[in-house]
Amino acid sequence: MDTTETMLVGSEERELPSDRVADLVEYIVCGLVDDEDAVSLDVTDSEGSSLIEVTCSEADAGRVIGRKGRTIKAIRTLARALGQRVGTAVEVEVIG
Repeated sequence: MDTTETMLVGSEERELPSDRVADLVEYIVCGLVDDEDAVSLDVTDSEGSSLIEVTCSEADAGRVIGRKGRTIKAIRTLARALGQRVGTAVEVEVIG
């Protein structure tokens, strides 16, 4: 997993809100694809928002996107809902 972005506060580590959302997205995507080892997430945090780029094999990109984009739309909806709960705006993109 490529979401090891943590902030050091004193001597303790604090998890970023986007890490929780990225964990959810990774869990869902890994359940959909055949090649879980090819899945990686790149999280880019900015002031109040996060971009999560999901990279997977081209063969699995169709599964992640789904028919007429229904699957990725559902993933985005779940990610945005969790993002609101943890206090960050979230965008999810698929790079296949």
